[in-house]
Amino acid sequence: MSVHPGPSLLVDNIGELVTNEPYGEAGPLGIRRRAALLVEDGRIAWLGPAKYAPAADGRIDADGAAVLPGFVDSHSHLVFAGDRAPEFAARMAGQPYTGGGIRTTVGATRAASDDTLRANVSRLRIEALRQGTTTIEIKSGYGLSVTDEARSLRIAGEFSTETTFLGAHVVPPEYADRPDDYVSLVCGPMLRAALPYARWIDVFCERGAFDADHARAILTVGQAAGLGLRLHANQLGPGPGVQLAVELGAASADHCTHLTDADVDALASTTVDWTSGSETTTVATLLPGAEFSTRSPYPDARRLLDARVTVALATDCNPGSSYTSSMPFCIALAVREMGMTPAEAVWAATAGGARALRRDDVGVLRRGARADLTILDAPSYLHLAYRPGVPLIRQVLHNGVPQCQ
Repeated sequence: MSVHPGPSLLVDNIGELVTNEPYGEAGPLGIRRRAALLVEDGRIAWLGPAKYAPAADGRIDADGAAVLPGFVDSHSHLVFAGDRAPEFAARMAGQPYTGGGIRTTVGATRAASDDTLRANVSRLRIEALRQGTTTIEIKSGYGLSVTDEARSLRIAGEFSTETTFLGAHVVPPEYADRPDDYVSLVCGPMLRAALPYARWIDVFCERGAFDADHARAILTVGQAAGLGLRLHANQLGPGPGVQLAVELGAASADHCTHLTDADVDALASTTVDWTSGSETTTVATLLPGAEFSTRSPYPDARRLLDARVTVALATDCNPGSSYTSSMPFCIALAVREMGMTPAEAVWAATAGGARALRRDDVGVLRRGARADLTILDAPSYLHLAYRPGVPLIRQVLHNGVPQCQ
């Protein structure tokens, strides 16, 4: 593959181009063969058959490889300090996952300097980019004080516009006997401090964290303040999270590991024709890295897809329950363990993630979309599941700029 960048950039000699723009008989991935695309000012200006490619100032020869949209990781927790490898080892030895280790990371994060936190986010963001992730959501949630949540979001905002206020991750130790007081803090001073830096608000609605009443109160106040809604739901067992997410019109219900028929029906009831521009769909965001790391049952993606629920895949990158930044790894897990076809998994990791962030400019390759794309060291997207664990990302373009690999 040869790279000659310039003000306008042609990526040509593409063997298989995944656009996520269905047309004709191209299928849901909108696959085009022997294709090319032109990048100008960070956007896609043209795409079509390589033989009709326009002239450009620079050129990348894909040499017959597959090209697909950059991955959209719509759920991560990158702002933290400390290490929880011993906790992982204990789980592999049979200790069940309860979510209690979050408080360990809270202590380390509060004690860390801004520079330490920033360096860790930078390291993980680069790591994800090298694996094809061009858009990533970053949550707070390991500060759990007014000051530490605000600084977590401020630092997150240096690396992504998709920042999520997760002050309601768990109740911190100093409020262990006063959860109502902590909810009041989250809804008041903490939210006000977070607002300048956050696009979204999230709650961990699970046993041992926040119940439905607390979650509803926090999300409602956040929504009134102008934040979009996300929700950790039904990870550790059946619960009210998914139906609460649908009730409030959240963009995404994340985890969705333990679902009743009523939960699936609720998610399916929000399905819309995306071409209508509606923003009411609640996406089911599945996080197979968490199940891999906690030895928990995997979500039944097939059940959701058969019910026509919109599904996204994300890494849940965090130091305790899913310390991976690799979307290709999550694609492979989804295919092997969750009943997804390779095409469904790739769509969920690109266009599905964009839906979970209510974005229409990423996760897709079409004229006017951001020039975020991944060139594989393989002839087809199928290799992402076919060759798990192999570094198949040859080149990444982010906003039309080739990234260092």
